[in-house]
Amino acid sequence: MGQLAYHPLGEEHGIIVGERATRFGEGAVETESGTKPRPPLSGEPLALELVNTTFVHGGLRGSLVDALATPAELDLWLEEHAEAFPRGPVRRASGPATASHLAGFRRLREALRELSRACVAQEPYGERAVAAVNRAARLAASWPEIEDGTADAPADRTADGPVARWAEPDPRLVLLGAVAVSGVELLTGPRRRDVRACAAPGCVLYFVRTHRRREWCTPACGNRVRVARHNRQRRP
Repeated sequence: MGQLAYHPLGEEHGIIVGERATRFGEGAVETESGTKPRPPLSGEPLALELVNTTFVHGGLRGSLVDALATPAELDLWLEEHAEAFPRGPVRRASGPATASHLAGFRRLREALRELSRACVAQEPYGERAVAAVNRAARLAASWPEIEDGTADAPADRTADGPVARWAEPDPRLVLLGAVAVSGVELLTGPRRRDVRACAAPGCVLYFVRTHRRREWCTPACGNRVRVARHNRQRRP
């Protein structure tokens, strides 16, 4: 079965193969240094989507991949998840993301990963991680206004509805806040009971359980575990 080396994410569960296509493309993206795999799991709450931008590619002996290693990769991730974000900040984001934006999302990812781990282990949430998420969640503060005819009003308005205004002027920081709010809602609401770490050895991904028997983040992880179990049973 092989030996799992020390993992910088700590004692998480195991690995998730990334050969399959995702709903965001073909499972890989061209970067300056070559082809880079994309996160293999999608469709989770935004908070877990961010946590899962760190994954292992290539099986139990695979390599750790960080899908948010550069500002350009952050912009790609935001583009992939645009439908889950408030429309106004998505449309108002102009120019490339900065190193500061990237650092903010990575800090939030670390905090959300720690809280997800504690949630699964049924441990109290750590103060530092809670403070980091709460700080970021304040960036999503908004209120409705009656349209006043300004140029940016249509971008932030729903059909026949009010114009949404955000206290934070940087659209990407508003999106950071939206991810944090997703984490607050998930990790304090009823769905926290269904947050799971993938049970496959070596996988570091988290998901919200959709049925009682679900143990794996994707069928690929489950298939890999079943094949390994079958091979062990065949040994003399």
